[in-house]
Amino acid sequence: MKELYVRHARLDGRSVAVLRAVDESDRVVVEAQVWPKGAETSVQPGPYTFPTAGEATRFVTHAVEAFIALGCDIRAS
Repeated sequence: MKELYVRHARLDGRSVAVLRAVDESDRVVVEAQVWPKGAETSVQPGPYTFPTAGEATRFVTHAVEAFIALGCDIRAS
C-alpha cells in the first residue's frame, strides 16, 4: 500500500472533509472522512474504489472543485 495524496477541505476554519488516495497495487482506493455541518464527529462514506490512479484522481479533482465552489480552502499533503 502506498499513499498517493491527501486533500483537506476547510470552511471558516473547521474541517469539512479529508480525501486520501491509496494505491493498493491492483486498485486505488479513495477514503473519505466528512464532518457534516453542525456535527462534532465525522462520518466515513465509501471507500471509493477505482481500477487506475487516473480515475481516482479524476474523482478527487471533481470533489475538490465542488468544495472550492462552496467556498472551502483546500490543502494538499
